[in-house]
Amino acid sequence: MGKNVVKYSLAFVLIFSVILSVYALYNYSVSTEGFRGNFQHNFTQGSTNRNWGSGNTNQGVWQRSNPPQGNAQSGQSQWQMPRSRGDFGGFRGTSSKYGVYIMVYSAIVFLLFILSYYALKNKKLKLDFQNDKFIILALFLIGFFMRLYIAATIEGYSGDIGLFRSWAQSASQDILNFYKNTPSCDYPPLYIYVLYLIGKIASIGNLSHYYNVLLKLPSILADVASSYIIYKIAKKHFTKNVSAFISALYIFNPAVFINSSAWGQVDSFFTLLIIAAVYFLSEKKIGLSSAFFTAAVLMKPQGIIFAPVLFFEIVNERSLKNFLKAFVVSLVTAIIVLAPFAIGQDPLWIFKLYEKTISEYPYASVNGFNFYGLIGANYVNSSTKLFAFSYSTWGFIFIVLATLFSWFIYIKGKNSNLAYLSAILQIALVFTFSTGMHERYLFPAVALAILAFLYVKDIRLFGLYVLFSITSFLNMYYVLFGNLRNSFGFIPMLVSLVNVVITVYLAKVSYDVAVSNKICAVDLGLESHEIHTTI
Repeated sequence: MGKNVVKYSLAFVLIFSVILSVYALYNYSVSTEGFRGNFQHNFTQGSTNRNWGSGNTNQGVWQRSNPPQGNAQSGQSQWQMPRSRGDFGGFRGTSSKYGVYIMVYSAIVFLLFILSYYALKNKKLKLDFQNDKFIILALFLIGFFMRLYIAATIEGYSGDIGLFRSWAQSASQDILNFYKNTPSCDYPPLYIYVLYLIGKIASIGNLSHYYNVLLKLPSILADVASSYIIYKIAKKHFTKNVSAFISALYIFNPAVFINSSAWGQVDSFFTLLIIAAVYFLSEKKIGLSSAFFTAAVLMKPQGIIFAPVLFFEIVNERSLKNFLKAFVVSLVTAIIVLAPFAIGQDPLWIFKLYEKTISEYPYASVNGFNFYGLIGANYVNSSTKLFAFSYSTWGFIFIVLATLFSWFIYIKGKNSNLAYLSAILQIALVFTFSTGMHERYLFPAVALAILAFLYVKDIRLFGLYVLFSITSFLNMYYVLFGNLRNSFGFIPMLVSLVNVVITVYLAKVSYDVAVSNKICAVDLGLESHEIHTTI
C-alpha cells in the first residue's frame, strides 16, 4: 500500500485539476467583446509608466470595423490593425487578483526546490515509488490541466495577447500577404504559421470566445513537450524515479507556467526549438540540429544568440561534410519557411524585418533585471555613454566576449555533452551584460540549466537551475502584474544583482567543468551505476 500512495495522490490531484480547468472554461469570463473593449481602453488611455513602452501613449487605438469582403459570413467584427508596435504606446500587464495566489504557490515551490537541492547535495533524496507509466503520465496531465485553468482564469498581458490575436486574424484571412497587411508584426515568419492555425480554429463556431486560451495553448503544449524531453534525457543518465522527479521540477516550475499560461507569451515554444536543436547537436545529428537552430532564428531574432553553439561543434569536428550539411539544411529550412511570405516582396524583406525588430527597442534595458537595470539604465537610450563607450557599444562588446568564452569552454571540454552548458552560457551572459534585453529573454536558461545538469552531473548546475528559475519568475511577475513602477525598487535591484552574481558564478562553474575537470558530482542512481568525475 505504501508504494501506491504516490499513485493515488496523483490520481486525486489529476481529477481535481481536470474539474478546475473544466469549471474555469465553462465560466470563462473574458468575452470576445469584453476583451476588445478592455484592450481598446488600455491603448486609448495609455500608461503613465514609461517602463511599459516607448511610444506616444495617445497614439493608435483598436477599432472595430465592418467585416472585410469575403468574410462577411463569419459575422465577426474585425479590428483595424495598428500600423506598427509604436502605435500601441504604453500599456500595463494584467491586473488580475490571482497574482497573489501565484506568488504564494511560487514561494512554496521554490522552497521545495531549495530543499531538493540540499537533499541532492547531501545524498538524502530518497524516491521510492512504483516505476509505472501512470506516474509520469499523471504528472504531465496535471501540468497541462493546471495551465489550462490558469489560461482561462488570467487574462494575460493585454498588449502581447492583443498583438497575437490581431496577427492570428490577419494570417487566417490571407497568410500569403500577411506582412503586407500587417505592418505591426515584428516577428519572423515561423510562428505566423501557428497563429494562422489558431485564427482558423477560432473561426469555428463559438470558439472565438476562447481566443485568449487558444493563443496560449501552443506554449502550454510546448511546456509539456519540454518536460517530456527532459524526462527522456534524464532516463539516459538516472533511474526512472529520479527522471520523473526532475521532469516534475520543470513542469511545475512557476517561471515556466507564468510565461505561457498566465502571460500568454511564446517563449516556451521558442525554448522547445532550442532544446531540440541542442539535443540533436549533442547526439551528433548535425542536419536535424541545423534545422531546429534555423527554425529558432526564424521564430525570434533571439535565436541568433544560440546559433554559435552549432558553429562550435562544426569547428570542433573539422568536417567539411558536416559544414556543407549544416549549410544546406539551414538554407532549405529557411526557404521552406520564408517562401510563402516572399511572394511580391522586396528581395531583402526578411533582413529589413530583422533590422526593424532589433532596432525597435533602442534602450540599455527593457525591464530586464540585469547589469543595466542594476546601474539604473532601464529604458535609458542605448546611445547614452557609459565611461568611454555608449551602452550599445558595451552591449556589442559583451556579446563578442560571451561568444568567445562559450567557444573556449566548448573547445576545452572536447565533448558535445557540453552543448547545453555552452547554450546556457550564451543566453545568461548576453541577457545579463548586453543591451535591449526584455524581462523574458532569460527564460530559456531555466530549461537549459536543468539539461546541462543532466549531462554534466554537477550539483552546482542544479543550484543554478533553482536560482535562474527564481530570478526569471520574479522578473516576469513584476512586469505582468504591474509591480514595476517609474523606477526599479529594492527587489528589482536585488534580483538584478543576483542575476549578475549567478551569471559570473555560471562562468566559473563552466571553467571548472571544461578546463579544470572539477565536478561536484552527485549520485542520483545512474542506470549505469557509474559516476563520471571528468568530461
